[in-house]
Amino acid sequence: MSVGIRYPANLFGHPTDKMIEAVNSELQYWTNHSNVPVTKVVFGHFPMSFATSSEKGQRYESVFARQSVSAYLCGHLHAKVSKQLWRYHKMRTTEGHRSSFWEWELGDWKDSRLLRILAIDGGAVSFIDQTLKQVLQTSILVTYPTDSRSMNMLVSEELSMRNDINVLVFSHEVIRNVSARVFDSHSEFKIVEEIPLQLVASSSAQRSLFHAKWNAENYKSPSPTRYWLQVFVLDSHGVKISSEQRPFSVEGKMAIPTSPWLNYLVFEVQWEDMYQVLMRSNMAFTIVLLFIPKLLYHFVRRSSSYQRWVVSVLSSPIQQKKAYFWLVWFLMEGTRSNPFWFCMVIYVLCLIKMPWFWGHATSENGEIAQMYLSGWSMPFHDRGLTGNKLGNPDVLVITLPFLYLMVVPVIVLVYSLFAEKAFVYLRHSRRIEYSADSANMHVESAYLLPVAPGALLMKFSDKMVSAMIQFCGSWTRRALLLACLITAAIHLKLCSRLMSAYGMVPVALSPPLTWMPLLLLGSAAYCTKLHAY
Repeated sequence: MSVGIRYPANLFGHPTDKMIEAVNSELQYWTNHSNVPVTKVVFGHFPMSFATSSEKGQRYESVFARQSVSAYLCGHLHAKVSKQLWRYHKMRTTEGHRSSFWEWELGDWKDSRLLRILAIDGGAVSFIDQTLKQVLQTSILVTYPTDSRSMNMLVSEELSMRNDINVLVFSHEVIRNVSARVFDSHSEFKIVEEIPLQLVASSSAQRSLFHAKWNAENYKSPSPTRYWLQVFVLDSHGVKISSEQRPFSVEGKMAIPTSPWLNYLVFEVQWEDMYQVLMRSNMAFTIVLLFIPKLLYHFVRRSSSYQRWVVSVLSSPIQQKKAYFWLVWFLMEGTRSNPFWFCMVIYVLCLIKMPWFWGHATSENGEIAQMYLSGWSMPFHDRGLTGNKLGNPDVLVITLPFLYLMVVPVIVLVYSLFAEKAFVYLRHSRRIEYSADSANMHVESAYLLPVAPGALLMKFSDKMVSAMIQFCGSWTRRALLLACLITAAIHLKLCSRLMSAYGMVPVALSPPLTWMPLLLLGSAAYCTKLHAY
């Protein structure tokens, strides 16, 4: 990026057309200047799901597919998300050919000390992952046959069976014996064959290559996971080490494992496009939530039938009315307060069009920039220009949590407080209307305004107790007030995160982001408190 936005809005890689063309040219060079097939492995920081398109809409995936890349290695997501994410890309090139490549992500070295050892054996790419939080232990990497769950051959369509097993052993100790066992998963993993491996003379002491011949024809199978291979190593101290069991297919059949839903969500969803979907759908839902109930209430009120309809809904047992009756009543009651409704509309419009907050977007000593829903707006003093929509879609880590955890919940809670108040007063007035005597009225009022235990009443004056009861009201209102407190706590946590990243004062002085949610919740809670009858 020409301007680097600070954490947390630095989630995406932003390749340019020049960068993509340079990678394409480098890969094409090895195709044009080699007399033998070349295995191409590309390394980058960002996964493809967190890389944006270039100015002309180009993407690295199409380059990798067109240039027959075997694997793309990346990181960025850290082991907090997952230690290991795999994705198999299948694409159709512009020439109409089908092509594929693997994307292999590995956590992080910084905190988790994760290391990947990768080998290429006759075009077959294989790897193992290690955690180096202590001294490197003996490591076993089977370079052929490759794991059928991540099989990657140079030209899989013309794959010919190889009658050999190759194993790399990394160890500080002298290796005395290496053997491989083949298991049949269709026969309860019974041992089919045990094959001794011999050290290849050209191997170094730190990187020992062991080799053996076998009859690959014996392991033909329509299932890519029927036969499993495990290698056993014995060092000079008598310590036995074994690799993990892994399936193989001598015919090149693949068994791509299904991804857990979290891995799929993080690694396979194209978040550049998904951000627009999530943002626009949230904005559309918020606008519908504000305007449709208001318009419906406006037309119903004009016909003077709203009060009769409300009484008919609330006077009948709950089970006799369908859920949408209660939903429609809840939404219309929430919009009856014009001051609050107009405040929420102005608030949402400000979030769409106005800056959310100001802050030091690039560095602590950098210029103060404005953060909008669509990205940052920042002046370039050396050119006299202003950059707009910078850090898009990186701002999704700021905007999406705020839209989904703050804006919509605040509107729903304001609606709920006004609807709860209307429900309580309407039911109370109907109880008074049908009460036979003042004793019954007293009982009903006590039900409406529950009093605290006697021990608590003795600690406060009657006026303070009365005010507390009026404010807290029924159990439903107490639950709503608790939800307001939880929402306010989430809001303060989001704001504190932004303050630590972009400066305390600029963020704290931004009304749309910092103060409006708290003011709306606090004012709604105060204006909907109960009044004694």
